[in-house]
Amino acid sequence: MRLPLWMKIAWTVWVIVWVPVYWKQYGAQNFLYFCDMGNFLIAVALWTESALIFSWQATGLLLFQTLYTIDLIIALLFNKHLLGGTEYMFDPKIPLFVRLLSLFHVVMPPLLLWGLWRLGFDSRGWKYQTLTTWIVVPINHFWRPEYNVNWARGLFFHEQRVVPGMIYLLGYLIVPPLLVYFPTHLLLQRWMGKHSTEKISSGVLTCRS
Repeated sequence: MRLPLWMKIAWTVWVIVWVPVYWKQYGAQNFLYFCDMGNFLIAVALWTESALIFSWQATGLLLFQTLYTIDLIIALLFNKHLLGGTEYMFDPKIPLFVRLLSLFHVVMPPLLLWGLWRLGFDSRGWKYQTLTTWIVVPINHFWRPEYNVNWARGLFFHEQRVVPGMIYLLGYLIVPPLLVYFPTHLLLQRWMGKHSTEKISSGVLTCRS
């Protein structure tokens, strides 16, 4: 067992608590956010010890969850949102317990990196994330469009009017894979390559890359 049992149990219990609370607060469509889907997939990755699922989620979530964390910290320290997206964390209309559950966004980046460090990196991850985007974002675009899940109709939860909706959707299916997923893949591959070298030098089995 390469991942501790307590971590698997803790994350599973947290997901069991998180799901009904979020369902009541935000509704079913909220679980189509990439970050929310990540909670379920990380649970599977922990129990199966899957380098592929960790790599898949890392290429799609590391950048955005890190930006979320930065914005939240700046808002806490300076009462100003540098990037936006965490304003709801300071909304008294949302129950405090619900907002505290949203701190999973902060936990995700170190957890994903830790999982990769323990299990290794699978180079297919960014392709799985791209396929996920191609499936999920069109659903977000057409199903309950008023919620603008994953910004499928416009950035920062505002529906854009600059270009036709289908052009925006097509661009969405192309831009993140090229400008986010693949570059993140390259950075992780390089980082894990160095980690692999360190393992070899210490006599430990190398990771997959």
